[in-house]
Amino acid sequence: MAFRGKRYKKEAEQLDKEPMGLVEAVEKVKSFSSVKFDQSIECVLFLGIDPKQADQLIRGSVSLPHGIGKQKKVIAFCEDSEVEAARAAGAIEVGCDELIKKISDGWLDFDVAVASPKVMGKVGKLGRILGPQGKMPSPKNGTITTDIATAVAEFAAGKVEFKNDAGGNVHVVVGKQSFEAQKLIENIEAFISHIKKIKPATAKGAYIRKMCISATMSPSITVGI
Repeated sequence: MAFRGKRYKKEAEQLDKEPMGLVEAVEKVKSFSSVKFDQSIECVLFLGIDPKQADQLIRGSVSLPHGIGKQKKVIAFCEDSEVEAARAAGAIEVGCDELIKKISDGWLDFDVAVASPKVMGKVGKLGRILGPQGKMPSPKNGTITTDIATAVAEFAAGKVEFKNDAGGNVHVVVGKQSFEAQKLIENIEAFISHIKKIKPATAKGAYIRKMCISATMSPSITVGI
């Protein structure tokens, strides 16, 4: 069993076993003792899907109304005609052949890679490097697109990617502990709404079965669905 400090145990003792309403849960997670950094707030949904079935996998990206309080480092694989717009939108590295070589040589100091469909034939060779890190461009999460500039701007501002794990859970950061409660609530509601919209047609029974929120170093709070 993982070691839990006195602060964590004290905060855990404040929680009832019964699920809280979303407003109450957000207020509670904001009330937990501050540490030496602004903790991220994470929302986890346990979904009624079968992760072993390809047609029930949940994966994508969503722009939350108030961002997540963090700028992301975004690179863009694109043709010369798109370089200027991608750089103006906030990409830290832009291009194709030279950028592919830079990554092949070991450079990985970025969070998200977006790509134009026109250059994916060349970018595909990076799959063995970027795939294991979850950084390989994909149409499912909006990182392969014909609108490179918009994608760069959205991901740089904190557009979040998500995919279910082997247990059918979807994790996503919805903001920082310093956010106003209402902004966290609206971000969480936007995420839930998006997940509902992409419910697989083959999923049976209750879709969102459990929901929890927590800060980086806090206990998890179960929220009533």
